[in-house]
Amino acid sequence: MISDGVEDEEKWLAAGIAGLQQNAFYVHRALDSNNLKDALKYSAQMLSELRTSRLSPHKYYALYMRAFDEMRKLETFFWEETRRGCSIIDLYELVQHAGNILPRLYLLCTVGSVYIKSKEAPAKDILKDLVEMCRGIQHPLRGLFLRSYLSQVSRDKLPDIGSEYEGDADTVIDAVEFVLQNFTEMNKLWVRMQYQGPAREKEKREKERGELRDLVGKNLHVLSQIEGVDLGMYKDTVLPRVLEQVVNCRDALAQYYLMDCVIQVFPDEYHLQTLDILLGAFPQLQPSVDIKTVLSSLMERLSNYAASSAEVLPEFLQVDAFSKLNSAIGKVIEAHVDMPVAGVVTLYSSLLTFSLHVHPDRLDYADQVLGSCVKKLSGVEKVEDSQSTKQIVALLSAPLDKYNNVMTALKLTNYSHVMEYLDYGTNKVMAAIIIRNIMKNNTYIYTGDKVEALLELIAGLIKDADGDCENEVDEEDFKEEQNSVARLIHMLHNEDPKEMFKIITTVRKHILAGGLKRLPYTVPPLVFSSLKLVRRLQNQDENGAGEEAAATPKKIFQLLNQIIESLSNVPAPELALRLYLQCAEAANDCDIEPVAYEFFTQAYILYEEEITDSRAQVTAVHLIIGTLQRMHVFGVENRDTLTHKATGYSAKLLKKPDQCRAVYACSHLFWADDPAVMRDGERVLLCLKRALKIANAAQHMANVTRGSSGSVTLFIELLNKYLYFFEKGNPQITVATIHDLIELITTEMQSDGATPDPAADSFLASTMRYIQFQKQKGGSVSEKYEPVKV
Repeated sequence: MISDGVEDEEKWLAAGIAGLQQNAFYVHRALDSNNLKDALKYSAQMLSELRTSRLSPHKYYALYMRAFDEMRKLETFFWEETRRGCSIIDLYELVQHAGNILPRLYLLCTVGSVYIKSKEAPAKDILKDLVEMCRGIQHPLRGLFLRSYLSQVSRDKLPDIGSEYEGDADTVIDAVEFVLQNFTEMNKLWVRMQYQGPAREKEKREKERGELRDLVGKNLHVLSQIEGVDLGMYKDTVLPRVLEQVVNCRDALAQYYLMDCVIQVFPDEYHLQTLDILLGAFPQLQPSVDIKTVLSSLMERLSNYAASSAEVLPEFLQVDAFSKLNSAIGKVIEAHVDMPVAGVVTLYSSLLTFSLHVHPDRLDYADQVLGSCVKKLSGVEKVEDSQSTKQIVALLSAPLDKYNNVMTALKLTNYSHVMEYLDYGTNKVMAAIIIRNIMKNNTYIYTGDKVEALLELIAGLIKDADGDCENEVDEEDFKEEQNSVARLIHMLHNEDPKEMFKIITTVRKHILAGGLKRLPYTVPPLVFSSLKLVRRLQNQDENGAGEEAAATPKKIFQLLNQIIESLSNVPAPELALRLYLQCAEAANDCDIEPVAYEFFTQAYILYEEEITDSRAQVTAVHLIIGTLQRMHVFGVENRDTLTHKATGYSAKLLKKPDQCRAVYACSHLFWADDPAVMRDGERVLLCLKRALKIANAAQHMANVTRGSSGSVTLFIELLNKYLYFFEKGNPQITVATIHDLIELITTEMQSDGATPDPAADSFLASTMRYIQFQKQKGGSVSEKYEPVKV
């Protein structure tokens, strides 16, 4: 049935266009021969096609535009006729003899346009006559297009300031009166469309009316373009008349569209100076009108106006715009008790944006808006619908975007109360926005109280949800979220040790309660933040300030021990081992031997009991050796104990090459750069010999399992270690030892079962070049290397 109706409309439109074109042909022929009588006759017949009631607004518009193009040609002809001596007054009378009223009025408007242009009569009289005569068409669709035609042909002939049609008898008031009257009549016709036809076609009629709304709105645009409409006239005449028509029409579609038109077409400064009048109309609108969108649009325009120049801000203060808008929003929400949460939040979000632009220094205004929003949300447990949460995020983001400083947002007491209404997922989104703002603007949070408030705000990212929400999170998203929290921890900083210690304890409290899965991401930055504080306090115990200060290195180390211990529940032994070693090194710098020894003990326990993967063991052993080598705080007994353990771990690694490399790395534990710490040449040589023995065993194993000797890379690495200690002056490393090792490498590489290894060849060649370079260097180094033969 619907398709049949569409096909019928297409046929009717085609028939209308055919009739119009046929008569237009005769009109053109009459115009070419300057036959006025035939031109009027066929023009009237052509315009009779617009009398149809069968077409929808969309199709009728297509027909109207064809007729409009023809009428513009006819208007040019009429003007030329007057230039040739034809009386415009007689012509104005003549067209009124057309048989049907609709063609008659179209012709009358066309001639009327020429009549005004000729200036043979006051423009106001002709305009008044035309707008009154158009009342003869009361069919909504035909009447709207007729009046739209009148508006189009007369818009450039209004008696405006600076216009050629302005004179003693014609003033701006006459132009305004004409446009207002035409607007009023068009709106009545537009509204009347809603009540014509059966109730079942209501939606169809609303759609059709939506297609016609621009015809009505153009009148307001014409009004806004009249130069003579100053603020006084707008305030006293234009706005009251327009709002009166808007309120009295009692039609939701018309009220919404026309209020939006008023806001969009007239200047911002006019809105500001007439805020009372404009806002007074909102509570009088129909309950079904989408007031939130219109009000938000008004506040957005005023916000942009305020942001455009600092010079206009005094105007806002003068009219007390914030208070008026706040009051209007309150009245609108009270009048619309069933307004959805999204609508309420949208209004307050727009008001907050307005307040931040106009009164950036008045945080109390921003807090007042947030407080009003909290009050309206008080009956809601959690906001979950996407539209509402989106608006709340926009509301909470506004202060961050304006001030670029989360510290300012933390001063707003109601900020956190609004966040409480977000569901878990949206809370995480908002928390991520807050963190991004902090990182982007390089904002440091420098007091324990502010850190506490901030961590409460971003609880969605540092604490597990009560339910199963966390299980649904994508692993990559989770990592990114926790990495952002880790970055945030480095932004929590204060130069005062006492306050910094307070910040650390606050962060510790929150992250340890946040869930085991998060600890591998959040514990390391907290540990390193604490170690920074330790290094600032390195000499505190020595200078006697430790008793008085709240933060001492020992106290912080105790805290660190507890923090790292929490990783045992994850478990994350490799990470914990690294952190224990970092703490041990910091304790070494502070010369606190018992603490350093305790951290090493914890690292060793983790290695023995928790780290079972062979590759992880290799990494851990090298970390232990490297850290222990840098320690200077240990006495002989403690150092021997730790060194013995480290060499034991090295020798027990699974793979022979790993054993070899770890054992020769242990040689550095017996030869420190500072002679006062440790220099034991014999034990260095013992380690290197033991590593060489393991390398030989690895070579033998390769022969047995593969039938060919393995790579000599281990021997070359050992040669480099021998050279290192030889150069450092270890008396146990002699030239003969180096020669023996070079000979061993050469023999292995030239043996029948040797496998070609370009990397090993290159490595050996580089080592030989180094020896040659040292021999040519000159000085004591050259003398030392002189006996070495390559």
